[in-house]
Amino acid sequence: MKVPNAMLRRVLVTLQMIIGPLVALMLLTGEATSADIRVFSGGGPQDALRHLAPEFERATGHHVEFTFQLVTEIQRKLAAGEKADVIVLPVPLIAATAKTVPLRTEGRIVLARGGIAVIVRQGTTPPDISTAEAVRKMLLNARAIAWSDPSTPVGGSLNRAIAQLGIADEVRPKLIITSAIHGGADLVARGDADLGLFLLSEVRTARGTTLVGLLPSPLQSFVVYGTAVPTYNATPEAALAFVKFISDPSRSERWKAAGFELMGSP
Repeated sequence: MKVPNAMLRRVLVTLQMIIGPLVALMLLTGEATSADIRVFSGGGPQDALRHLAPEFERATGHHVEFTFQLVTEIQRKLAAGEKADVIVLPVPLIAATAKTVPLRTEGRIVLARGGIAVIVRQGTTPPDISTAEAVRKMLLNARAIAWSDPSTPVGGSLNRAIAQLGIADEVRPKLIITSAIHGGADLVARGDADLGLFLLSEVRTARGTTLVGLLPSPLQSFVVYGTAVPTYNATPEAALAFVKFISDPSRSERWKAAGFELMGSP
């Protein structure tokens, strides 16, 4: 059956009236321009980022995909050519990454810092860690110690701490080199290690363990995380919006709850 031209025109006009406002609404809400944002991050900020991402997604319509791994593994992925829209790593490692992966000036900020903490098996008496001497005694008395990988900023800081205390030779044979993201806290929970020393954010809620606290200031070395956006992302607006969202001062309490102090500065 042939449709009269006048009727066809009326149908087209009606469709335009219906579809036009829907397209406008999609543009206003960001649905028409939503993006998938690939975030490569060390394990430290995992808790904070996983809690903030849904809020960002609801506010923007974008979708965030995370890859959380040991910081040195993230570096290797990037060096091997894997693509990320946002990189979240300790600041010195971002500087090292910039030598092989060109990074934008915008989006490169100092995000947050976290301290190194001590955990013990749940139910055991927490040791005194109030002074450097107390920590020295704790390490010498321990049978086995779960210890952050020396290739990471936390592990490197801990190695310097035992050298500073003059007990490196005595302590090294007791060390079980691992990482929190690969089950380091589980060694303490099972009793395979008497102590665990990791970034606070990675062990503050570890099952079967008790958080003793942060190392005292003479031995403490804060790990400062930053963000960066690679230049190969031709449409970086969504990635930059995510960086701005997670670093906003209004989110400082969320970072504090996850074991970090928000810094959020260029």
